[in-house]
Amino acid sequence: MIKWQRARFQPNLPLGENGQKVTASKEHRELSKNAAKEGMVLLKNMNHVLPLPKGAKVALFGKGTFDYVKGGGGSGDVTVEYVTNLYDGMKALKERVTVFEELADFYRENVKEQYAKGAVPGLTVEPEVPHELLVKAKAFTDTAIISISRFSGEGWDRKSTFDKKNIDLSDFGALQAKKAEEIFENGDFYLTKKEIEMVNIVKENFDKVIVVMNVGGMVDTEWFVNDDAIQSVLMAWQGGMEGGRAAAELLCGIGNPSGKLSDTFAKRLEDYPSTYNFHESEDYVDYTEDIYVGYRYFETIPGAADKVNYPFGYGLSYTSFDYSVASVKQENDLIKVFVNVTNTGSMEGKEVIQIYFEAPQGLLGKPAKSLIAFKKTRLLKPGETQLVSLEFSVDDMASYDDLGKIQKSAYVLEAGEYVFFVGTSVRDVKRLDFVYIEAQNRVVKQLTEKIAPTSLKERLRADGSLEKLPQKEPNDPDACGIEKMSIEMMEAYAPEVRARGRYALWEGPYAKGKRTFYEVAEGKISIDEFLAQMTDEEVAHLLGGQPNTGVANTFGYGNMPEYGIPNVMTADGPAGLRIAPECGVHTTAWPCATLLACTWDPDLVYAVGEAGAKEVKENNISVWLTPAVNIHRSPLCGRNFEYYSEDPFLAGKLAAAMVKGIQSQHIGATVKHFALNNKETNRKNSDSRVSERAAREIYLKPFEIIVKEAKPWSIMSSYNMINGHRASENRELLEDILRSEWGFEGMVTTDWWTYGEHYKEVKAGNDVKMGCGYPERLMEAKKLGLISRRDMEVCAKRVLELILKLD
Repeated sequence: MIKWQRARFQPNLPLGENGQKVTASKEHRELSKNAAKEGMVLLKNMNHVLPLPKGAKVALFGKGTFDYVKGGGGSGDVTVEYVTNLYDGMKALKERVTVFEELADFYRENVKEQYAKGAVPGLTVEPEVPHELLVKAKAFTDTAIISISRFSGEGWDRKSTFDKKNIDLSDFGALQAKKAEEIFENGDFYLTKKEIEMVNIVKENFDKVIVVMNVGGMVDTEWFVNDDAIQSVLMAWQGGMEGGRAAAELLCGIGNPSGKLSDTFAKRLEDYPSTYNFHESEDYVDYTEDIYVGYRYFETIPGAADKVNYPFGYGLSYTSFDYSVASVKQENDLIKVFVNVTNTGSMEGKEVIQIYFEAPQGLLGKPAKSLIAFKKTRLLKPGETQLVSLEFSVDDMASYDDLGKIQKSAYVLEAGEYVFFVGTSVRDVKRLDFVYIEAQNRVVKQLTEKIAPTSLKERLRADGSLEKLPQKEPNDPDACGIEKMSIEMMEAYAPEVRARGRYALWEGPYAKGKRTFYEVAEGKISIDEFLAQMTDEEVAHLLGGQPNTGVANTFGYGNMPEYGIPNVMTADGPAGLRIAPECGVHTTAWPCATLLACTWDPDLVYAVGEAGAKEVKENNISVWLTPAVNIHRSPLCGRNFEYYSEDPFLAGKLAAAMVKGIQSQHIGATVKHFALNNKETNRKNSDSRVSERAAREIYLKPFEIIVKEAKPWSIMSSYNMINGHRASENRELLEDILRSEWGFEGMVTTDWWTYGEHYKEVKAGNDVKMGCGYPERLMEAKKLGLISRRDMEVCAKRVLELILKLD
């Protein structure tokens, strides 16, 4: 193929063997199913109720049996040919299990009726089970499977009992949020009254009760964790289009659960330190808990350990494993740990070995445990042993000193003993005999103060006390050197179609006397030389989104045909290639990011990224807007299903694998949302108030890992403000940290239709404004001396460099 052939001509060229399409192919659907199985977590399995014996009879309870949620809403949604629910999955295994059909018919029709009235998956009401059906079901079997489903989406957040008023939401999510509030009396973290009634009836009438949780993130587990009447629970997550089949196969013993929790499941929503102030204001969020997020809070803060039902890293199996440390070696600053893992049970399966470190408290204060390495075994047969090798750098244990207690604005290793724990969850661990000793305080890396707080007054310390924080000078995020645009003009406008006059076809498509972009691709001229021939207006044109072509609906980059610059299209992720239904193209819906994180398997996530990128390429799209790696700070974030984990190391490592898989196909990955986009309510004007230490150690860390290990071609800045500065206008974030400190060499795009001012974004190093730019405003700012041609050329060069990387 010639360079940029797909972008320019939109050919119908399948990528599969023998001219077969890969988009939504049988192989991709099978990979989606297997990925779902790898990330589903077995939380409970008393008396070995699971797997179901061959020939088992089951009664399927709960509208979630048919009201299956494949993934969240918004940019994470995908147009698919079909979605398998749990009933579909069970019926596909009719030689192994028999379903009580009359009860299934009741739920099918009920859900069908609710959908016909406008309900969407996961936002339906639990119906009351007719008594006569309950009697028949009880006569049919002693085994019941309860399905609970939940849905959330972009543009709105979940509610809690702390909420005192209705929060104003964007129109995008207002309708669904209102519906959720009507259905879930105490917020969708908890069961509804109708769901509780259904669960109690099932427990009273069946000896064996299994629960399948079809959810996108943290939910209440208190109702089953210590209830012996519920023997087994499978956290099936939102498993994509094949999620129902994946769950059914695991329930029936076709495969063995090997997922581990990527988040801590507390006893109550109120036990998470972020809950009390999540909805305190539409205008800001105070990250008072600081670095003590997720298990770092529950394992460290006095009294918090008792608030946990299921710890981070936890997950059961149908088989059993034993592990022992074979050796520990230190080679300069690299520590290597070798662990023998043996399958001691009667069924083949996989285990995940996790290593945590505990640093001396010193002056800075530290979490009691922090994940620093992990490795999933291969599929081990009964009696088989695998020697697992894990390694990490001593420097990775350093803490950031933002106040100058040891060395201001530096990553430091405080003097003392660093101890290590190896195990299968943050709590199921053994302490290693090996200890690393730092004789004296050591500066690992000296930096300078960036994105420091302007309004966060205090933060949590390891002993549970609060520490006062100094305040920097506040910033006015709405300051602007030219007349501000109205909010209406910033919302959901498509890019202007740039006019081009008539030209003679026989003279070729390019402008007379101009060097083309193909000459840059061929190495005949440099990008700087190429840009030098353009007018200021033409350079400004490159810094905004371009009209859609083909099946794209999120616009493109480039688009100057007279110079030979193609219009390369973008597409939403992260749960699959998102194409509008009216295009008639079905793609593969992959499991949600939370499930992928629970696989703890970078190789599998790489495979999903690779397969997804092939579908993107086959549909003539060049840049995939995924992965999303914001931290699960709170269960209330409506977009948690798109994100990986409460732990920055796990999120960073798995998302780095996703980026590598995507870019192996010469498709650009776009890592988002940079940064601290942990709340959807008023997301374009909400200020994330955070300490510099928490920002660097928790919220920026996944992005840092991805940049350094996977070299993504693109990063998307977030809507929100960070300590009073819009992320898209924040030069300290985009230039000083991302580029100067981490060495990022790619392009930065805004999220779509930010409230940032275009010229300020360009000055900050935000290269493209999406979905549309405002070249006329850039020219006005240049005329007033607010921006220079050089500022625009720097960004334009990075846009062109991205396009050069594409096929």
